[in-house]
Amino acid sequence: MNLIIGAFTIGLILSLLSMGMLISFRMIKFTDITVDGSFTLGASITAMLIISGWSPWLASLVAFLCGMLAGSLTGILYTRFKIQEILAGILMMTALYSVNLRIMGRSNIPLLDTSTVSEFPERVLVNLSDGGSKLSIFGWSVSMMDLAVFISSIIICSLIAWLLFRFLLTHFGTALRATGNNRQMVRAQGVNNNAMVIFSLGLSNGLVALSGALLAQYQGFADVQMGIGMMVWGLASIIIGEALVGKSSLGITITGVILGTILFRLLIAIALRWGLNPNDLKLVTAIFVFAALVAPKFFRTMHKKFFKSSYHA
Repeated sequence: MNLIIGAFTIGLILSLLSMGMLISFRMIKFTDITVDGSFTLGASITAMLIISGWSPWLASLVAFLCGMLAGSLTGILYTRFKIQEILAGILMMTALYSVNLRIMGRSNIPLLDTSTVSEFPERVLVNLSDGGSKLSIFGWSVSMMDLAVFISSIIICSLIAWLLFRFLLTHFGTALRATGNNRQMVRAQGVNNNAMVIFSLGLSNGLVALSGALLAQYQGFADVQMGIGMMVWGLASIIIGEALVGKSSLGITITGVILGTILFRLLIAIALRWGLNPNDLKLVTAIFVFAALVAPKFFRTMHKKFFKSSYHA
């Protein structure tokens, strides 16, 4: 039970990263590598503010705003200075590595015995259980802290997914999505497509930084290396989500991203439980991403061959 709750919790937290990448990779068709740096940026800023006595909610908000700033700078490099999108992301990601080290002052910051966004739900659960530190669920003993983080993650993820859904249905959100489909048409409608790209990258990296902020609070530390590979993780989650539920509508797409992230994390957790060497985690992640990219095309090909053979028979 602890394995399942932990996998679901991390999946819900990282689904914010996947929703952010959904905006950049799918909606405006921008290959943004800033993600690896902005994820750590959110974690490092939150860690430093929390140990300085700030509220974890306020620290997470500041992390979101700083992530937006980092993404907007990537957009400015691309739109104003005409730097290629991949190179612009690489430049910002490289710069953020030093920025994150400057913020933390060292490579790792522990967050032991500090307040988190799940502190209030944990107190409520402890009071409801008459001061107990564990709760029995279907015969499995689960700590109140893990359950509180899980509940907090559900609430935060659901709220942000709903806000993102409502925002993308507005006139501004529709213009944002149209920018990725046809920028010439958007310009013809009087919309500044460069400003849309900058804002989209800002919003995307803001969600990524918020994901890093929540993950640092859950894991109890912030590390300068924790953002490495997060772009691949988010991309795999998006692809898995699209394979699970499709992308027939905006709501289905966002729901699929969340489900894909949870499933991907669950697969990784099961692999670790079965004895996978943690040193091989990045390799296994790359294999999962490869499978997620190849599997849909493979099944479509097999489906066509099956129906073709059935027709001739």
